[in-house]
Amino acid sequence: MEAGLKNKHYDVIVIGGGATGAGTARDCAKRGLKVMLIERLDFTAGATGRNHGLLHSGARYAVTDHESATECIRENMTLRKIAAHCVEETGGLFVTLPEDDLGYQKTFIESCIAAGIEAKELDPKDVIRMEPAVNPDIIGAVSVPDGAVDPFRLTTANVLDARIHGADVLTYHEVVELIQENGRVIGVKVRNSISGEEQEIRGSITVNAGGIWSHGIAKKAGITINMFPAKGALLIFGHRVNNMVINRCRKPADADILVPGDTISLIGTTSSRVPYDQVDNMDVTQEEVDILLNQGCQLVPSLSWTRILRAYAGVRPLIADDSDPSGRKISRGIVCLDHATRDGMEGFITISGGKLMTYRLMAETAADMVCKKLGVDAKCTTHIDPLPGSEKETDNPSASKKHIIDMSTGQIAARERHGSLSSQIKYDTDSDDALVCECEQVSVGEIKYAMDKLHVNNLVNLRRRTRLGMGTCQGGICASRAAAILGSKFGNERAITDLKSFLQERWKGVKPVAWGRSLAEAYFTSWIYEGVCGMEKGNDKESNITSAQ
Repeated sequence: MEAGLKNKHYDVIVIGGGATGAGTARDCAKRGLKVMLIERLDFTAGATGRNHGLLHSGARYAVTDHESATECIRENMTLRKIAAHCVEETGGLFVTLPEDDLGYQKTFIESCIAAGIEAKELDPKDVIRMEPAVNPDIIGAVSVPDGAVDPFRLTTANVLDARIHGADVLTYHEVVELIQENGRVIGVKVRNSISGEEQEIRGSITVNAGGIWSHGIAKKAGITINMFPAKGALLIFGHRVNNMVINRCRKPADADILVPGDTISLIGTTSSRVPYDQVDNMDVTQEEVDILLNQGCQLVPSLSWTRILRAYAGVRPLIADDSDPSGRKISRGIVCLDHATRDGMEGFITISGGKLMTYRLMAETAADMVCKKLGVDAKCTTHIDPLPGSEKETDNPSASKKHIIDMSTGQIAARERHGSLSSQIKYDTDSDDALVCECEQVSVGEIKYAMDKLHVNNLVNLRRRTRLGMGTCQGGICASRAAAILGSKFGNERAITDLKSFLQERWKGVKPVAWGRSLAEAYFTSWIYEGVCGMEKGNDKESNITSAQ
């Protein structure tokens, strides 16, 4: 445990380092509460880092889930204001293919308008000019205010703001026990996943924001939460195929959305129930790849010859009964459980359901309940206060005013990723400006900044903070360079171990789509590290990646 934390007593302990947990920690800290945020692995290691990054307008749920649709559009507009450096305002389309029911489009538009979502019918000919990637055979189209949001940047910004307002943060610490006394949760026992050391942390309220793992966390207090583990698989394509988000205008189904983000496009998702004991083993099957590719090509024909970089999957944290085997009919609404009234267990709250788009509202709901229980009269301001990185220059005088013409490609990319915080990246020497990852334009200076400021202790952390290794080579070229930089701080032996794990983690996503150029790239990477460098195969478990606490 970090020095100085042992004897502290917190107002609130938040379990889970995804967007909801980070948002809850931020909201509580900004209300003046003493906060501890605990994550068993790294931030965004769960569902937050395994979705399609859609800035939901709510249109997808307008017909089937009015409440979720209205929540999405409100939070969509909020995030555009408070998280501008995490958001790309691409706009969105819902298109009808010849085999789809064109009559559904009328119901769709009416439902969107009823939910407060701006939806406008477009001429298919105009849409084909607006978005050349779309299937030219479309017979109907509707514009909606969809966009793209980077969940990694968004979560990191929330953690940063929580820390700015006094929150303590622990990663790679797993909650192994909820400490109880007289029918009340009074703290948690955590185990350092690196050293194995166990420590107790005491707090007045514990918030369970563990996503699909909330089920197991609640069990530690003898509480049952009936969760539905709905697995969704996605594919990432090697370049940006489309300019706008393209949805299929029909009831939610497999592979009905293509989202552009940064340098790539993503097709998703499937939906299938998985056993609880498999939620940590999200391998993508060949059948899922075939479904995504075949259905996706109907939406955008060029996907049939576009290189697939990798496949991945996440588990939606849904709370529902067993009546729907796919989970698609389950509401994406927010569920906040007060276990004092529900189960007779004081000092314990669970926040779940929802979506990435509604994380802030979920956090506000949980923080409101925490404050009520503590008798604290403090209002939420997260809907109006910009996140670190999204301040205007007038709000952040230190923000870089360097003209874009005078900036290197790495500096421009860093400004896109970190917003106003990019002014903290130092380029004191020529080497600081050198590119480590050409695909994503990540410089030495940006890596040093991430190590110092963004809770980076290994290559997986670094990937999530900077996009290093997420481009065409999937870390084949840049991973060794980045490992050398981390090795200068943490030691070369550890850097080599970390490098093995990072490359194995990248291979897990490439394996389901290992054909053509992807397979050739994988063999090339293997040749470099095993053939030229003599590196043995590594361990693919993130929990075994060495990290400093």
